[in-house]
Parts: sequence; structure tokens; C-alpha cells
Amino acid sequence: MGGEGGGVLADWIVDLGEANGYFAQTTSVPGVAQRTGATIYYVELFPGADAGPTARRPVLALMPMPGDVDVVLASELMEAGRAVQRGFVTPERTTLLASTHRVYSIAEKSAMGDGRVDSDALLKHAGKAAKRFVSFDMAQAAEQSGSVISAVLFGALYGTGALPFSRAQFEATIERGGVGVKPSLRAFALGCTRVQAEGGVGVAPTTPDGAPQTAPALASLSPQVRALLTRARSELPVGAQDLAIEGIRRLIDYQDPAYASLYLDRMASLAAQPGGDDAEVLRETARHLALWMSYEDTIRVADLKTRGSRFERVRGEVKAQADQLLQINEFMHPRLEEICETLPAPVGRWLLRPHWAHRLVARFTRSGRVVGTSSLGGYLLLYTLARWRRGRRSTLRYAMETERIDDWLIRIAAAARTNPALALEVAQCQRLVKGYGDTHARGLKNYQTLMSVVERQKGTLAPATLRELRGAALADEHGHKLRECLMRQALL
Repeated sequence: MGGEGGGVLADWIVDLGEANGYFAQTTSVPGVAQRTGATIYYVELFPGADAGPTARRPVLALMPMPGDVDVVLASELMEAGRAVQRGFVTPERTTLLASTHRVYSIAEKSAMGDGRVDSDALLKHAGKAAKRFVSFDMAQAAEQSGSVISAVLFGALYGTGALPFSRAQFEATIERGGVGVKPSLRAFALGCTRVQAEGGVGVAPTTPDGAPQTAPALASLSPQVRALLTRARSELPVGAQDLAIEGIRRLIDYQDPAYASLYLDRMASLAAQPGGDDAEVLRETARHLALWMSYEDTIRVADLKTRGSRFERVRGEVKAQADQLLQINEFMHPRLEEICETLPAPVGRWLLRPHWAHRLVARFTRSGRVVGTSSLGGYLLLYTLARWRRGRRSTLRYAMETERIDDWLIRIAAAARTNPALALEVAQCQRLVKGYGDTHARGLKNYQTLMSVVERQKGTLAPATLRELRGAALADEHGHKLRECLMRQALL
């Protein structure tokens, strides 16, 4: 992909072959910006170039053919999946080397629901499709060695023994390049070592999402946090405690311990209702209630954009050196409604009404603005807005979300009394309410459409029907597929 040194890697392989008696040819086909602009590089090597003038020159192909590829190198797991899907990886002949880290595609990130492709499924299919499958987190190895992923792939390629060249010949190729030789050799050695240490099979991937979470040491926490964790473990069933504890963490970070206590009050209230102690209903409610209570308002956006950890992450992503200046520009386009919702509720409601002040503020929101958080003025602007979280409970948005959340919990409790399966589907409808700006407005409209169906149908709505409606709403943010589904189910 873009910026990972794919062209350098292809050139290394060509140079490796040509310097050691092989005919070599490479072609490349730039792709669209699914991530940062993926490009397919194709290299063919054929022996006999060292035979002198009598050597017969082969006719080399310009593009790979399915079922006719010996080695596939993929710098990201989804790219490995694409190669498998296109038939370039076959169990009869192909060695597949792939990094297990993920760089999510536009389609995955823009989905209203969880659009991510299951990494475990990709690994499973890749392992079945290839004659030999080598996988580990090559992005981490590149960062560890101070190089780029192409050098790690080059080392992993040597480690598999798929090409008939020695380590000295591989390393001499890097040295002939003359640019970034030392870090490239470190990355090469690390890639080679990772493959050989596992007998050429590679290392199973680990991700932050899949890493087990260890329980916090109570002695190291503040009394308020200890009290919240104790409440979660004493007031909620065991099956819901792990998600509730994650919810507490999230809401303390979002607001404060008192807000996390409100979260537990709501969970305990549901658990005390008839049918509300259903384990699956409580788990899903714990998950989605924490997400809803940490809604993305302008205060939250400003807070996330001014955190020190974000600046460190951006510096790491662009590989900025300690003595380099980094400029970060935020492209912001707050709507009038978002400005009103950030104000104290009475002021926000007044400004929403059509009058001179409404028209004046609306004039300044027609075009977005660029805020440089790396400048003092831009940083202080967002920092001041982020500090307004102390007044979040007085804002119009807080009042609106509180009303919506309470209504949602009432619907879950009402359904749980007679139909826990329907209550579970109602709880999961929160997935529609996310983001901010137009994304939030469209998702909320779809959510309200589904809740109106639940209200009209009372307890007769089949859980599978609500699940289908929710799937249609998640598939199309504009609501066209949801409307089609409603008409098909005769629910309009």
C-alpha cells in the first residue's frame, strides 16, 4: 500500500535476480485509495541470464494469472484476502506471506454498523488456500526496527526459502540500494528471524480487541472508582459484569465517576425488572448503554482532538522526528443544531427558534473552518470547549439524550417482561445512533422509525422482523432500504 515501500521491494527482487544470473521483469498496477492507494506489483524471475550471448531470452508476462503464482506478499491482511479471492493463491504451489495487522478499508470504516471483516476468518481462508502460509505482525516489526514493512517482507521472503538465493545475496541487494541501508537490514533480519523461529509457519496474530483484559488492582484505584467496581460486582449478574466494568471505565473517561454511577443505577434498575435479569439482555444493554451515554457531542470531539496521546499517535504515524515541527489541521463544520445543543438547555432552545440570533449564527455555519490544533490559538479554542464537559449536564444535548435513553430503557424493560428475545433486539437498535452531525441525525431518524414500529406492534412484533429492519437501516444510512423492508413487511 502507499508509503510502505512496495516499489522498493519489487526493485529489490528484480535486482536480486538480475545480480545472480536470472532474467527479471516487474510491472505495477496502481489501485484506488481503499486505504492509502494499494498497488499490485508483479515480478517474474527466470534462470539462464548468465549463459552469455547464447542465452535464450524468455517471454515474461505482464500480469499474474490465477493458479500460476509461486509467491504472494501482502503488506496487510485484507490484501492477502483479496489475493486469495482473485485466485492468485493456490494450495498446489503458492507460498503466501502476509502481515496480520489491519488497515481498514473505506467500506469497512464507513459502514453504519460494524463493517470490519473478521480477521480470524481471513486467516483461516488464507491458510486453507495456500500451500504454505506465513503470517505475523510485520507493521510492528517495521516500527521496532525503524524501517518500513517492505524490508520486513523481504526478510520474511528469505526466511521461507521460496527463492534460491543466499542470505548474503539478499543483504547485498539492500546494500546496493544505498538508501536507508542500516534500518532496512535490521528490518530484514527481524523478518527473517520471525519466520525461522516458527519453522516458517509464522506467529499467530494478536490485536488489542482480542487481548484479554486483566482486572484492575483495586488497591491502586481511587475510593470512588473502587466503590463503582464493587457495585458492579454486587448488583449485576456475573455474565454482565465484565461489560459493565468496561462501561464504567469509558464513562469515567467521558465525564466523571458520578456519571458512571448513573450508568450503574440504570443497569441495576433494569436488572430488578421482571425479565430484566436475562443474561443476554443485560450484557447487550450494558454494552450499548455505555456507548449511548458517551455520545459524540462537540465537547467530546474537542476533548479527543486535544489529548496528548493523539498528538503522540499522529507523530508516530507520520514518523516525525523529535526535532521536526508537526502541523495538524482539523477540518470542522459544526451545524447550527450542534452549537445550540452545546449551550445550556434554555439558551439552546431559544437559539433554535427562528429569529434574528438564529439567522445570524446560521450565517457563520454555512461553511466549515480549519482549526490548527498544533497552533496555540487553535489548541486553546478546542481545549476550552473540551473543558466545558463540567457543564455538560446542563446542555440541551444532555437533556435530549437523557430523554431518549430513558425511553429506550423503558422499551427494553417492557419487552423483557414477556419476550426477552425482542428486548434483546430493542437493545441492539442503539447501534443506529452514533457519530455526530449529519451521520447522527440520519441514524437517529432510522432508530426512531424502528421504535415507532415497536410501539405500534406492542408485544406482537417478531424479534426476527426487528432484526431484519435493523439490518436494513444499517445497510443504508439514507433509509431507502429500511423503507423497502417496511413496505415488504407491511409495517408502513
